[in-house]
Amino acid sequence: MAAALGAREQGASVAILERDVRLGGILNQCIHNGFGLHYFGEELTGPEYAARFREKVLADKGVTVYLEAMVLSLSEERRVTAVSPSQGLIELSAGSIVLAMGCRERSAGAIGLMGTRPAGIYTAGMAQRLSNVEGFLVGKEVVILGSGDIGLIMARRMTSEGAKVRLVMELMPFSSGLKRNIVQCLQDYDIPLRYSTTVTRVTGNERLTGVYVAPVDEKLQPILEKEEYIPCDTLLLSVGLIPENDLLTGTNVEMSPVTAGAVVDEYRQTSVSGIFSAGNVLHVHDLVDNVSEEAFIAGRAAAEYAAGKLPSGEIVSVRAGEGVRYALPQRVHTGEGKVRLYFRVDKVYRGKSVVVRSGDALLKRKKTMVLAPGEMQQIEIEKSLVKGELSIALEE
Repeated sequence: MAAALGAREQGASVAILERDVRLGGILNQCIHNGFGLHYFGEELTGPEYAARFREKVLADKGVTVYLEAMVLSLSEERRVTAVSPSQGLIELSAGSIVLAMGCRERSAGAIGLMGTRPAGIYTAGMAQRLSNVEGFLVGKEVVILGSGDIGLIMARRMTSEGAKVRLVMELMPFSSGLKRNIVQCLQDYDIPLRYSTTVTRVTGNERLTGVYVAPVDEKLQPILEKEEYIPCDTLLLSVGLIPENDLLTGTNVEMSPVTAGAVVDEYRQTSVSGIFSAGNVLHVHDLVDNVSEEAFIAGRAAAEYAAGKLPSGEIVSVRAGEGVRYALPQRVHTGEGKVRLYFRVDKVYRGKSVVVRSGDALLKRKKTMVLAPGEMQQIEIEKSLVKGELSIALEE
């Protein structure tokens, strides 16, 4: 929706293909607050945040919305084929396309969870939908694997619904969630969190009866001699998100092995001209406000491309240096104006400086107190200073 509004600001006609029964995506089931602090300057729930965009989109006669529309294929010539119950077969040709499909959760099979296959094992997002949308209590004695934001939020949600959250554990020695969620969702409710710990196997036939957990070594392998059993009837998995990029299979869109999203420039244009990508389908964000901001960039640029007005020029690559897991965009045009670079670190750092260089030239140095993988960082530079490959690294 943000991409559509960004494109409309440039005068483009827009079609939104949404596979759900209403606009809003995952926000419709995120009934907790904490959204919109950066974008709207106030605290909103997920449905409230989505409603503000939905009202603007539905009131704009330049936007056509197709609901329950499942996109079947996407070509590099920007032809889209979809089906829906109300429209049947939908075939659209576009001047440009913005990919905004979001991401999906990793499941029990994806992490090779050992043991039986009883009821009571859910991804955190599915448990959230069952609780917040369908009105079901998924369990009474809960263990959560993974300290991503949705896992932390569901620990609080299960507690408020009357369940007992016995433990939240994290494979890594640090959390992948926001610090505020660790405080508000776990510490405020006295829910224990163990780092460097994982589930080794589950027990139960028809229903989950318990899980075995163990600490892991430096190679993230479980130390089985320290294994312990925790009785529970529910296991929630918050073990990572995967950008939903299946539509790009068979295209020449260059993909990043680190983010599992497309490689893009500062306009969020992929390696295939006229195809743009934004939001969690590009890289997993921690704040929806940043998703909206990025979608506006992609939407405006897509409209400019369709009108033949998107700026072009020499392109330099952006490299992730020491301590940086990835940087985005991965390519930047030289010229006038500013560009904001987003990046994540590979572990927790204290007292480091973020350093941006173009070739051997120092462009910016920014001192930080704490950097953590769970919080995306950003730094802005002047494009006129860029003379060669950009790099972002951490230094003393």
